[in-house]
Amino acid sequence: MTDTPRDDTPDTPSSYRVAADELRAFIERYERLEAEKKDIADAQKEVMAEAKARGYDTKIMRKVIALRKRDRDEIAEEEAVLEMYKQALGM
Repeated sequence: MTDTPRDDTPDTPSSYRVAADELRAFIERYERLEAEKKDIADAQKEVMAEAKARGYDTKIMRKVIALRKRDRDEIAEEEAVLEMYKQALGM
């Protein structure tokens, strides 16, 4: 096993220590964001569970949420094509 200099040893160049500190900071920031993302996802699940308990159809709610993110013209075009296909199939 070879001894690799650690960033706190006197043999380590200062530029390496600075880069290691910066890298550690980026990784820690990313990890905090991952934890926040999990907290947000948990909160979203709670909202849907509450809505479901109140009698709302959460599957439809998710579709409405997805539609609200899209452009109205894009939605209208998709619905027109869907309607045309349904008519062609006698639905």
